Amino acid sequence: MTLERTQLIEAELDTLYLISQVLNSTHDLHAKLHTVLEILHKRSGMCSGMITLKEIENNSLIVSAVHSNSNDTHSALVRYNPGEGLMGAILDAGTTIVVEKISEEPRFLGRLGLYHPELPFIGSPIYVEEGDTIGVLAAQPSNNHFLSERARFMEMIANLIAQSVKMLRVIERKQKHLVTERDQLKQALIKNYSFENIIGHSAPMLKVFDLIRQVAKWNTTVLIRGESGTGKEVVANAIHFNSGCASGPFLKLNCAALPDTLLESELFGHEKGAFSGALNQRKGRFELADNGTLFLDEIGEISASFQAKLLRVLQEGEFERVGGSQTLKVNVRIIAATNRNLEEEVTEGKFREDLYYRLNIMPINMPPLRDRTEDIPELSEFLLRRISDQQGGRPLDIKESAIRILMKHDWPGNVRELSNRLERAAIMSPNGIIDRDVMVNTGLEDVVAQASLTSKAPKSIAIDFSDENMDDRERVIAALEQSGWVQAKAARLLNMTPRQIAYRIMTLDITMKQI
Repeated sequence: MTLERTQLIEAELDTLYLISQVLNSTHDLHAKLHTVLEILHKRSGMCSGMITLKEIENNSLIVSAVHSNSNDTHSALVRYNPGEGLMGAILDAGTTIVVEKISEEPRFLGRLGLYHPELPFIGSPIYVEEGDTIGVLAAQPSNNHFLSERARFMEMIANLIAQSVKMLRVIERKQKHLVTERDQLKQALIKNYSFENIIGHSAPMLKVFDLIRQVAKWNTTVLIRGESGTGKEVVANAIHFNSGCASGPFLKLNCAALPDTLLESELFGHEKGAFSGALNQRKGRFELADNGTLFLDEIGEISASFQAKLLRVLQEGEFERVGGSQTLKVNVRIIAATNRNLEEEVTEGKFREDLYYRLNIMPINMPPLRDRTEDIPELSEFLLRRISDQQGGRPLDIKESAIRILMKHDWPGNVRELSNRLERAAIMSPNGIIDRDVMVNTGLEDVVAQASLTSKAPKSIAIDFSDENMDDRERVIAALEQSGWVQAKAARLLNMTPRQIAYRIMTLDITMKQI
């Protein structure tokens, strides 16, 4: 082996090592490719390097990196269409092309003005797998010695570049997929928490809708008040996702679930070593919700000592992490919720008056379900669709006779109790049809009857017996309910004889209520 060949092999090995380090670095692809061409020029005598990569949209080659003998960087956009010039020929053939004297090559276009006409030229395809060429690596040796060895060396470099480009494109595809998925999820959230998903057309709910639309426009603090189970969190979701900060984070915290020490760390975060077990610095909910919304549920449960700490961040937007001295400033929209009578708490000295006024800027009072019983049919349909999804898309249908029982209940647990009752009924219905008999089996009718004995008479519900959407079974049950389960009276309501209605009760398998 001649000394010249030995020196060439050593230079190529050194070049391969350096290029592999560059391509494995964290720099962006454009910077990597320029560095690769610079190393080729300085370490292995491969001058006027050029890398072209194929555009995904139209398969043409775009010059992505150039390094000339004068170290100038060419930034002009140059494109080679498939089959055009020497670069297009290499792309089409998918094999390395060696030209001993570039001035004698008719396919050479010389668009960049880089190459010496009397020197050779080597171009190697960059492909991620056989038949999938994504670009071309080209350079000009300083002489025509050992051209076949230099061609193999260029193929090695092209293979290293291909692996780097392939990995980058996989990452880019994943990022695009994640961005698309994020946007789809965001749209789904906005759709799920739109005003249409707060069910109800009663007068109290129409007032709530009007208030939500008003407060969603502004970044003001909102206090949602109402009994447990009335849907305070649903309203908080609707306010955030229909507001100007909908693109920001939305964080939630139940203030009643944590003692003061944990609540402070949870809201404000803590520094490493702030207390036993604080092994790392941790951001709190206020910091994480910056430029978004923080929903503080059960705000009336926090202690008097913590109320002072919360008041400061609500007024100034400033706080320190537990164990820290750095003051952090955030821009967070606060939505709070409570089922307590805060006015009484203030009078009794249990709740700070200044914090009360800071929270009660825009109150929204959620009506209990007993005050909007006309919403129960629509609510029941909505909740059953959700239960159906939870049960794998199982078809569920609720009959008027079941709705009438639901509307006679006072619902101390509000919408949450209604949802639980309907889920129980769905489980107990083998065919997915929830009628009076199914509701009776859940025990709800007994609850309604007991309530009517201890408090007031059941609510009377107008029934249209001529309704064409009501099947025979539902019509007979409705008449029996209207008549207090006296068959003779029910028969008169339906223009039947007592014999006819007794026959219908038997053939329709109606379980008579024992009075």
